[in-house]
Amino acid sequence: MDTRVVIKATSFIILTIISVPANLVVCFAFLHSYLIETKLLTADIILCHLAFANLMVAFTRSIPQTMAALGYLNLFDDVGCKVTILCFRAFRGLSISLTCLLCVYQAVAISPATSLLASLKMRIPQYLLYIILFLYLLYYFSSITSVLNAVSSLFNNTIPPYTLNLEYCFVLYKDYSSYISMGFGIMSRDLVFIVLMTIMSGYILILLYQHGQKVKNIKSSDHSQKGGRAETKASRAVVILVILYVVFFGVDNIIWLYSLTILRVAPLISDIRVFFATLYTSACPIVVITTNPKVQRKLKLMKKKGEVQPRDSSTSTV
Repeated sequence: MDTRVVIKATSFIILTIISVPANLVVCFAFLHSYLIETKLLTADIILCHLAFANLMVAFTRSIPQTMAALGYLNLFDDVGCKVTILCFRAFRGLSISLTCLLCVYQAVAISPATSLLASLKMRIPQYLLYIILFLYLLYYFSSITSVLNAVSSLFNNTIPPYTLNLEYCFVLYKDYSSYISMGFGIMSRDLVFIVLMTIMSGYILILLYQHGQKVKNIKSSDHSQKGGRAETKASRAVVILVILYVVFFGVDNIIWLYSLTILRVAPLISDIRVFFATLYTSACPIVVITTNPKVQRKLKLMKKKGEVQPRDSSTSTV
């Protein structure tokens, strides 16, 4: 194994080891809360779907990339390649749009009653499931045409120009215009959500700054301070998620724009782009676990149960 392959395998193994358990923890924490409390907050529902989308990105891209780096190239047939790439693109798009939805909702939640966003405070929770369903359908149907030419192997193992080479699968484009239109179509669609979440993050930062100035001048009750701190912490976590996604999205698309200037993309360049395209699946759940009180309480509860069970078993022996 050459150096590039070793680095690639190690990188994607680390991503997989982090992203799969971390996203499962977030999903199970919110699902357990739903089973106990029979309801979830709007932000919790969005975070649960976001964790599921990130988990599916890990399954459809990080794990296959890891297997390919380790030498297992014939993972799928042509149908398997089409399904895998379709799921990756759909769930990666969902990861973008759900992060945007979370950012918009958080901005709405902390906006003052006089804000233009105030009317959305009741509408987003009311139509949340319809919004999420629309996003699922949007990304699945908009990703179908781009993966029709996905194949598992190439004739004579010769990679033609304008081919997306994932090593375990290939996506063939008949000419440069098809390759360009596909790339710009996906980037433009995702850029709409990136711009929106960036604007909402800026709005959140302005509100947090104004809130901080008021706290200096107004002495609040303990209850209001506690609620304000919770909202502030949640808002800061959302802003962190947006910053991470904007950075990863930027690197991903800068590399893609560079690839348009050359006929054949070097494997190392493709590896870096794929790495940054999937890096959010590991960063996102870490931010959620370290900032979300509900997830932290579930983890503490699981830890206590794990400590109690060995003691019970030891005292029950004869």
